[in-house]
Amino acid sequence: MNLDALFAMFKEARRLSGHTDFVVIGSLSILGLEQSFEIPDTMTLSNDVDCFTQADPGRIFDIVKSLGENSPYHEKSGYFLDPVSPDLPTLPEGWHDRLIKVERDGLRAWFLDPNDAALSKYARGEPRDRRWIKAGILAGVVSMPIVKSRVGSTSFFDADEEQRARALIEEDRAWFEFVKDSRSDTSPGNSKSPQ
Repeated sequence: MNLDALFAMFKEARRLSGHTDFVVIGSLSILGLEQSFEIPDTMTLSNDVDCFTQADPGRIFDIVKSLGENSPYHEKSGYFLDPVSPDLPTLPEGWHDRLIKVERDGLRAWFLDPNDAALSKYARGEPRDRRWIKAGILAGVVSMPIVKSRVGSTSFFDADEEQRARALIEEDRAWFEFVKDSRSDTSPGNSKSPQ
């Protein structure tokens, strides 16, 4: 998926709904950085666009038949709209203020900040979410210090979800420290010898 395909879908969504502003959450929210950053392929593998209409979030559900999974649009393009409620994901305080805006042809797409998306994915904790997060960490668009700083202001579903997310964050922090250390140990000019 890329911005061209996304805006083609939103053009059709505008025709059907009359709305011009769409908020993208989930994996494809990373497309908000496409114009300024080479996004790893592993972060854009999804074919479902988790989004809602900004002015009237419930309106997005009215166009599922035309743009949703197994719709003619999905069969033709390979992509589909997956309507969500803004209250659905586990997100930190202030996420609305950090949305990344991309404008094209009178349409505006608002993308979740990658660190906020990562927190939502830590809450879910599925293997595909972990792959997305790790790719983002390695690419430098997901920052473990920022993620950790926002955990405290995140509204988790319950204490179990929060505990699981915190454990996964710590696991990835340790993993990334190991990766960084491994890279510095093998960089040219490093005088460290294996123990």
